[in-house]
Amino acid sequence: MSKMILARILALVVGYFFGTFQTGYFYGKAHGIDVREHGSGNSGTTNTLRTLGWKAGAVTFFGDLFKAITAVLIFYFIYRNTYPQAVKCIELYAGFGAVLGHNFPFFLSFKGGKGIACTSGVILAVCPIAAPICLVLFILAVAITRYVSLGSILVVISFLIQAIVFNHMGLLGVSGNYAVEFDILAACFTAMAIWRHRANIKRLLSGTENKFGQKAK
Repeated sequence: MSKMILARILALVVGYFFGTFQTGYFYGKAHGIDVREHGSGNSGTTNTLRTLGWKAGAVTFFGDLFKAITAVLIFYFIYRNTYPQAVKCIELYAGFGAVLGHNFPFFLSFKGGKGIACTSGVILAVCPIAAPICLVLFILAVAITRYVSLGSILVVISFLIQAIVFNHMGLLGVSGNYAVEFDILAACFTAMAIWRHRANIKRLLSGTENKFGQKAK
């Protein structure tokens, strides 16, 4: 039990430090711009895209995606044989740490992005069977409404539902009390993403949210 507690803590801490690598911030700095001083004021994919264009947005998205995947896979390879029934939980701790690091990087006064690209990396690494539906929902939501924030919120809600269903179908290999812990961790991801998008939700409800292709207001 003490070793599992240590594994959880280690996953969170290492994941956090992976998450603090702010791709958009460093890309902008390399071009003489602090993206946090423009648009919506964060270093995430959408704001970087609006500020610096498609190439910057793509680099930021994939950079934030793969830092989460890397953090998760490290703990998969470390614990897959030691704790096969709990390794998915440990992976989620690493992923959650990565999202926390992305959202609240210590070296940027705890002001980072909103964590959707990072969360997408966690979904791909921990629960890849959930990724296709998440992707389709995101594309449809943005194509129909042009609201990236709405697509992002639907992604994390879809992930939560699918993760719980697949978990209790036995498709993720999680057993015993770890199955409940996995559900709780998946819920934390969704709660974090929704909380980080609380301002977007208010704008969506009032009809003032920025649409894809528009400059941030």
